[in-house]
Amino acid sequence: MARISLLKKAAFIGLIGLSPLVWAQDELTLGQAVSLALENDPWLDGSRYRERALTAQSIAAASLPDPIVSIGFENLPADGFNFRQEPMTQFRVGVSQVFPRSETRDLKRRQLSEEGAQQPLMRQDRLAGVRVAVSRLWLEAYRNRWARELIEEDRALFEYLVDVAESSYTSAVGETRRQDLVRAQLELTRLEDRLTELQQQQEVNLAGLHEWLPGTDMNDIELSDSLPMLTLGQSLAVGQNHTERLVQLLLAHPRIRSIDQKIVAEGTGIRLAEQKYKPQWSVNASYGYREDDPMGVYRSDFVSFGVSFDLPMFTTNRQDKEVQAAQATEAAARTEKTLELRSMLAGLEAALARLERLSQRESLYEERLLQEISDQAEASLTAYTNEAGDFAEVVRARIAELNTNIDFLNIQIDRLQTIAELNYYLVSVEEDSTRSVSP
Repeated sequence: MARISLLKKAAFIGLIGLSPLVWAQDELTLGQAVSLALENDPWLDGSRYRERALTAQSIAAASLPDPIVSIGFENLPADGFNFRQEPMTQFRVGVSQVFPRSETRDLKRRQLSEEGAQQPLMRQDRLAGVRVAVSRLWLEAYRNRWARELIEEDRALFEYLVDVAESSYTSAVGETRRQDLVRAQLELTRLEDRLTELQQQQEVNLAGLHEWLPGTDMNDIELSDSLPMLTLGQSLAVGQNHTERLVQLLLAHPRIRSIDQKIVAEGTGIRLAEQKYKPQWSVNASYGYREDDPMGVYRSDFVSFGVSFDLPMFTTNRQDKEVQAAQATEAAARTEKTLELRSMLAGLEAALARLERLSQRESLYEERLLQEISDQAEASLTAYTNEAGDFAEVVRARIAELNTNIDFLNIQIDRLQTIAELNYYLVSVEEDSTRSVSP
């Protein structure tokens, strides 16, 4: 009784050769899911708005402060407020302009521009992260679906075994056949429980996928029958300088580059804080108009000019501390880069090791284990139907075959998820940020 599992029908087709992407109303491939998620991610729009805001702020920061105009009456006599009574009474109009300290305007413009330059890098990191998140959820839902298909296939077999056990029990004498019937029914109940658990997991994963696909009714969506073809973005051959090469790859990652840009901005912040040791200047000019005296004698108008500046004399508790704060902030950003680089390197190395072992296991299953476990199950069933085998051995063999097929499915899904994770680590700022996986 030859049996080809649904997993072989679906997964092997997905790994050997795949047809081009074809849209279907009720079918969702991994490539489609990723594309939809990238097109409908509001975080990307928010990042663009933040970049525009910082760009506008940098232009504004380079401008001089608005001049201050003052208008008023000076030295009006309090005994009658007569504008012509006293010679010092005047109508005064003045204007003053503040000039920020030395290079403050240019440095503030530069700092805001450097902060804005982080956003494109953060967007590329976000795009890569979305690919991983959506791929993981899609593959988990695919795992749940096809595990259910495998169990459904075996449930029909166990229903057949129940019928066989019932037939044998009614025609046989003794307790053995009754135990066979109970065992078959028990395993059938366990399969029902596993189906319910997988259905729950699939609903949870589809709900998580819905976060990235707003407006999509996940109840009407069927996942593609074929596994996607995922490949590494670049080869990572293990060699003598393997770790150094991985570090160099990660240094080009958008996440690390965005931290580098943050460090640059914080360095500009140090120079900006140092400007406060220098004086801030302002100039002012005013014109005072006076009326002639009550006798008609002419009174000259007044013109005033002036310059003012502050003196940064008490710097210990202000300027010194502000510079120290800026230096500490830059040092914290450098620490952030070190920690992030260590974390990403550990994740990359762990994913590479996991991929290697999963590939080895996949080959072992394809070349030997699947066929051997299938042969064992068929042999045990044939022996039992010919009254030469034990029913418990038939059940154990069929459960082992089912678990092996599910294990093989898990290996394939875990391997693809690992490739998706590795491709996140292998993204660099030079790559096209819109590149998506092949369905």
